Amino acid sequence: MATASTPQSSLLSLLYRSYPAAVSPDATEPDLLHVTPKIFTHNTYSDAENAEIQQWLGTISDLTAAFSKDDKPAVATLLGKLNSRLSTRTTLLGTKPSVADIAAYALLAPIVEKWTPEERTGENGYHHIVRHVDFVQNGELFGLRIPDEEKIQIDVDDVRFVPKPVDPKKKEKAAAQGESGDKEKPLVVGQGKPETAESFAAKAEAAAEEAAPAEPAQQRKEKKEKKEKKEKQPKPAPAPAAAPSPSLIDLRVGHILRAIRHPNADSLYVSTINCGDAPGTENTSTDQETGLTVRTVCSGLNGLVPLEEMQGRKVVVVCNLKPVTMRGVKSCAMVLAASPRVAEGEDSHAGPVELVNPPADAQAGERVFFEGWGEGEPEKVLNPKKKIWETFQPGFTTTDNLEVAFDSTAVPILAGEASAGKPTVGKLVTQSGGVCTVKSLKGATVR
Repeated sequence: MATASTPQSSLLSLLYRSYPAAVSPDATEPDLLHVTPKIFTHNTYSDAENAEIQQWLGTISDLTAAFSKDDKPAVATLLGKLNSRLSTRTTLLGTKPSVADIAAYALLAPIVEKWTPEERTGENGYHHIVRHVDFVQNGELFGLRIPDEEKIQIDVDDVRFVPKPVDPKKKEKAAAQGESGDKEKPLVVGQGKPETAESFAAKAEAAAEEAAPAEPAQQRKEKKEKKEKKEKQPKPAPAPAAAPSPSLIDLRVGHILRAIRHPNADSLYVSTINCGDAPGTENTSTDQETGLTVRTVCSGLNGLVPLEEMQGRKVVVVCNLKPVTMRGVKSCAMVLAASPRVAEGEDSHAGPVELVNPPADAQAGERVFFEGWGEGEPEKVLNPKKKIWETFQPGFTTTDNLEVAFDSTAVPILAGEASAGKPTVGKLVTQSGGVCTVKSLKGATVR
């Protein structure tokens, strides 16, 4: 059986490519048990966490051996163990990244790629492993250098079966008692299209026909022919595609009413932010203290921005990213912040970090856009598959005057005619004309 200190060649290649400062290309067998803090220098790891990393590296090694021997029962057992672990955790340690997550990705990504949709997210599929693979290959938390063409294509909307959420405390208690802890039947999501009014009416008509006395065959035939002769209404022409522009991103002034530390994640703050939404808007709630319509927002700023600086202040928020649940808290926007640009191989999350400041007199909900790129309306919700945020974010920067701006030359899609007549660099301004700034970071990336 392979040992945890004997990594697969794909893992070696991935580590060398992604973390050259931490893993030397001259090493043939890097010390996986001690490489995690070298890669993720912004985290600290306790003895217990290091023991967990060793344990999961051993499990991944056992799974590698089981695959090589085509030992199907062992493979199923170990995959079930991994899937169960990830059902209530973002990473194998919980929220912190480790080399064990990367080792799991290196082994399982090519296997997940070959799975059918049923094997991925069917009733007996490995939903959480699939989610973990997608998170590791795309998450900024890991910063893996994987070309888009090498990433595993995962359709996050193609879920064939939705397991009933499991309370981690109940699950641990049941496991301690030797019980399954998951006795209730899960909710099954139909694989077909949602039932429309037309399909419902058709079913009702069929039921009525079944209950009514049988009519002559000739009469049924004539009805059918008349029905088939009805002309179908032509489908409306598709709307023209929006021109590529950062204005598709819904940027607004937000007012943080209060912020707290996330109860289940050391790196996150949870903020209550007034983004100017109308009452009843989707993904909002009513703040009981103020009566304002607010959004709950998780930000990975704990340890980078003092908590007191998050209280009662104005910020710039991205309001049309698809909401995500972070360790049990649904996050419905993103706070913009600047951090220094780093060279390849350096840690992009080491800090310092500065929040983007709108003008002091800007009102919560006021639209924010880049000069020269303010035409059109933002998308209601950015489709993750279209990667609109990922396309335009590389152009978000700060100038020598500490102004936040958009540099179109950093966005390949805007080369040539796509940016004709547009400024090369456009300042980030509010609807009322004020400029958004940062405290001290020049030439920084903003995200």
